[in-house]
Amino acid sequence: MNEYSVKRTILGQLPYGSDLHDELTAIVRRENIRIGRIQALGATTHARVAYYDQNTKTYNPIEFPGGMEILNVHGNVSMRDGQPFVHIHILLGDAEGKIFGGHVLPGTKLFACEVFIDELEGAPLERQPETRTGLHLWKTGHLS
Repeated sequence: MNEYSVKRTILGQLPYGSDLHDELTAIVRRENIRIGRIQALGATTHARVAYYDQNTKTYNPIEFPGGMEILNVHGNVSMRDGQPFVHIHILLGDAEGKIFGGHVLPGTKLFACEVFIDELEGAPLERQPETRTGLHLWKTGHLS
């Protein structure tokens, strides 16, 4: 188990029409954030998420064209292949109040988005392939 404290918080609005995944990745790399926590809310004009199939160990993309409310974005920043890596999930709401979600993929275009990124102090977490799940998981940081 690793312990962390908040070093700084970056907050701001992402540009209209920008790609949520790409913008967050660019920010953490530009700011050299090696470990962090991400939260956001807003709306999309098009969302592209994925569901991870545990049996086939593949991400299955799901598209949500048109406007959706971003009810929550929650994610983290760690290191993968020597670079800051953004891992984010999203909850979306439609005009009827139905909720959808998944792992954010490039291609999620923003109508509006307010973001909070907490940069943490402590040992960076490195993602490495894990054979049992097929995912790139933190090498350290086990709680048990």
